[in-house]
Amino acid sequence: MSSSSEMPVKVIRSARRKRTVAGRINSGVLEVRIPGWMNQREEAEAVADMLSRVAKRTTTQHASDEQLAQRAHELNAKYLDNRATVGSIRWVSNQNTRWGSTSLATGDIRISDRLQKVPDYVLDSVIIHELTHTFIPGHPKEFWNWADRAPKAERAKGYLEAFARFGHIQED
Repeated sequence: MSSSSEMPVKVIRSARRKRTVAGRINSGVLEVRIPGWMNQREEAEAVADMLSRVAKRTTTQHASDEQLAQRAHELNAKYLDNRATVGSIRWVSNQNTRWGSTSLATGDIRISDRLQKVPDYVLDSVIIHELTHTFIPGHPKEFWNWADRAPKAERAKGYLEAFARFGHIQED
């Protein structure tokens, strides 16, 4: 196992791996899988490339999650009278059938990363919807009275319906 200033690295050589290099983080260690035939220089390049990719993805995601949390805090104050209790809020890439989800037990909110490039009013509507779920489960009338406080709520619903149907984003 080698070590970098960013994160510990474990190089795994494979006789079966012919050309590709793969990496994943396992318990805080970057495992880099490389073909067995690679020399030390090629190994070092593969590890450096993988560390760069991980650092870029982690930095971008971390900043975005912080921005998302700040936005949720502001929307909670402005539209929901600070009624929402948020455990955490972050972008996720494994949510393909929902725009967002909320755990009532913990107040954790997950927002699909497919919404990272939508207009602000659309993202705000989804965040307010999920924030509302932290204090009203389900979708009774009272829920919609709160969730529809989002600016352009009806327009945002239409945008999301079109996005779900046609699968692409129109600049607004």
